[in-house]
Amino acid sequence: MRSEILRSEASRGDTAARPQTIALVDDDRNILATLSISLQAEGFVTRVYTDSEAALKALLDNPPDLAIFDIKMPRMDGLSLLQALRAQSSLPVIFLTSKDEEPDEALGLAMGADDYITKPFSQRLLVARIRAILRRSELARAPADAAPDESLPETVVRGRLQLDPARHQVSWQDRPVSLTVTEFLILEALAMRPGVVKSRNQLMDAAYSEDVYVDDRTIDSHIKRLRRKFRAVDPEFAAIDTLYGAGYSFTDG
Repeated sequence: MRSEILRSEASRGDTAARPQTIALVDDDRNILATLSISLQAEGFVTRVYTDSEAALKALLDNPPDLAIFDIKMPRMDGLSLLQALRAQSSLPVIFLTSKDEEPDEALGLAMGADDYITKPFSQRLLVARIRAILRRSELARAPADAAPDESLPETVVRGRLQLDPARHQVSWQDRPVSLTVTEFLILEALAMRPGVVKSRNQLMDAAYSEDVYVDDRTIDSHIKRLRRKFRAVDPEFAAIDTLYGAGYSFTDG
C-alpha cells in the first residue's frame, strides 16, 4: 500500500527556519488523521504511513526529524519496524502503546526507542514529549562542518571513551559507536563524573525534560542497550557499572 503524505505550512508553536517533520506509522487511518491534524496545528509537517514496509523505506530514504510508531500492526509490527530501522538509523522514535502492552514497551526501549506513550493520551502530552526529544536531537542533526556550540564542552576523554557533545559523536578505542540522543545523554551524564554513582532519577533528569515522566525500567533498558552497543565494538566492555539499589557509574582505567 502506498504511503500517504500530509503537509502543513503552518508555523505555529516553535519558530524555526525549517518546519520539523514527524512521520506517523499506524494501520488505523482514523488515528493517523487525528494525530496528523493535531501536529499540523502545532506547526509540524506530517507524513503518514499505513504500511510499515513502505514506511521503513521512506524513513531511510528521506528521514524525518522524528517518527511515531504504533506497536500492533499487520505484516511488520512496530517492534520489527524499529529493529529494521535501528540497523541503519538512530532516528528518534516514540512508540504508541496500549495499557496491556507493557512487555512490548520494555522491549521497544531495549531495542532503542526514545520514548513511549500509553493510549489513551492527551495531545498536549504527546506534543510536549515530541518537542522534548526534538530539542535533544538538534545537535545530533547538526551538519558535520557546522561550527561547534561554544557553550558545550570540548571532546571528553575518559580512558578509551571519547565523547564529542558538539557533534553528538561517540567512539570507543577510536571506533565509532552509534547512539540515539537519549543514550548519548545518559552516557554523557555518567562519563562526566567517572566513578560517581548516578541514581536512575539523576539519569532521567539528564536525558529527559521536566515535562516528561518515565519510570526506572526505562533507564535500565537504555543502559542495557548502551552496553550491548559498546560490546559490539569491544566484547570486553565493562565500563558501565551497576550498584544495585543505587544506580550506575562509569569507570574506565
